[in-house]
Amino acid sequence: MNEQMRQIWADGAAGWVENERIFDAVFAPVTAAILDHADVRPGRRLLDVGCGSGTLLAAGAAAGANVVGIDISEGMAAAAQRRVPDATIVVGDAQVADLLGEAPGAPFDRVLSRFGVMFFDEPAAAFANIRRSTGPGARMTFACWRGREENPMFTLGTSLLVERLDPPPEPPAPGAPGPHAFADPDRLRALLAGAGWTDITVNAFDFECDYGIDGSDGVEERLATILGTTTGRLARAQVEPRLGPDGWAAALDEVRAELRRHRVRGTVRFPGATWLVTAE
Repeated sequence: MNEQMRQIWADGAAGWVENERIFDAVFAPVTAAILDHADVRPGRRLLDVGCGSGTLLAAGAAAGANVVGIDISEGMAAAAQRRVPDATIVVGDAQVADLLGEAPGAPFDRVLSRFGVMFFDEPAAAFANIRRSTGPGARMTFACWRGREENPMFTLGTSLLVERLDPPPEPPAPGAPGPHAFADPDRLRALLAGAGWTDITVNAFDFECDYGIDGSDGVEERLATILGTTTGRLARAQVEPRLGPDGWAAALDEVRAELRRHRVRGTVRFPGATWLVTAE
């Protein structure tokens, strides 16, 4: 199951890990909101689903929790292990993995995820499998993106590279695995309820994606993250050979120019629209 996503994240792990500092800065408000709603305390057993390079694991460990992460990407899991050496890291698919078998111990008190639960082929099965690994009084807290139309994260700068692809990528079907799989809050609530979760809340959480790190204007930081995405890698593989080195450099300068035109208060920044979800 989930073989396509396994391959996507196997290919994409390097770019994410390389730009970890940028992503952590841009998504810091989301990280803080998840941790605040999760009520992570010393002694709790915490599972981070789609743990990536370990941002939430590091925060959970710093709060005194016993932390376990699972990610479908070996590269991501390796980065998380380097970042949080005392964490238990599982390379696997949370849809089907025997979570307590892979990470023996008490059932989980807390399940967290920052943009890691939208990629399941079978989300109902995944949420049910995760629920079976939790104990009485457990709480799941995660953030997921709302619709593409609300999120310049997926278009600003990227659209100029997409225009050069031949053929252009097909837009995903509503609800398909990917960043916007849970854009429909009613569908999300139904999936969670069907998987055995209760007391479900799905609230809008809006924040500012600010790429101005260490006094920069954020242009190079935004460009670096674009080139690390699936679209960015596809553009480099397809467009650079067609245009040649000078043409590719010119195409990237066009992206830089667009990003500069969209600076706000001197830096690349734009709204981020997510759902902040809790369930017990």
